[in-house]
Amino acid sequence: MYKTIVQAIELANGLTRELYNLETDKIDIVICPAFTALSEVGQVIIDSNIQLGAQDAYWQDEGAFTGEVSAVMLKDAGVKFVIIGHSERRQYFSETNETVNKKAKAVLAHGLTPIICVGETLNQREAGKTFDVLSDHIYNGLKDISADDILKTVIAYEPVWAIGTGRTATADQVEEAQKYIRELLAKIYAKDVANKVRIQYGGSVKPENIAALMSQPDVDGALVGGASLSLESFSQIVRGASEVKKCLL
Repeated sequence: MYKTIVQAIELANGLTRELYNLETDKIDIVICPAFTALSEVGQVIIDSNIQLGAQDAYWQDEGAFTGEVSAVMLKDAGVKFVIIGHSERRQYFSETNETVNKKAKAVLAHGLTPIICVGETLNQREAGKTFDVLSDHIYNGLKDISADDILKTVIAYEPVWAIGTGRTATADQVEEAQKYIRELLAKIYAKDVANKVRIQYGGSVKPENIAALMSQPDVDGALVGGASLSLESFSQIVRGASEVKKCLL
């Protein structure tokens, strides 16, 4: 929940200038402003190599759901990607695997790409329950999502204990969790399908650690939080990631 419309436009303009020469066949760049700025930011980046994303969506197309925004509305605003089940939505707004599943299906039904977030809290990690949490989030969040649709989906591993805390999971911890997620996907679908699904890491991603994170075999991109609010830091992260591998930011 950052940036007025004017501030969001200013940042989007800056990013189009800074990142104009990055080839889109090498890296996908997505920015997800607040709902109020979606249309205006969409117009700023319309002819650039940056795509538009939203921070959430409701699972119904329309109706008496005051305060909610549907995939239909987001698509109309030029949105291509939608973050689903972010840890803050789970923590503060009672998001569950069931609602994540409903939202993901609605987003997919309208041709948008869901970025489904999964991850454990500090207490869960210290209790040795990281894999249990990931399994719960994956199996129940992806319930009845087809193999065709999972290939149109991005999974974002975001350990809650590393979000906005300045505490970053080590590259080895990230790879361990994301390799496990890919193994779960292989069990649900097939190994060749799982290998094609993009899995991001989110949690205090910075210019200083982007290369180490992206060098891990099962890390396909980054879900950038606070560092995306700064033109300088986000641009450095995008460039740093693009030098390592194809990925989604």
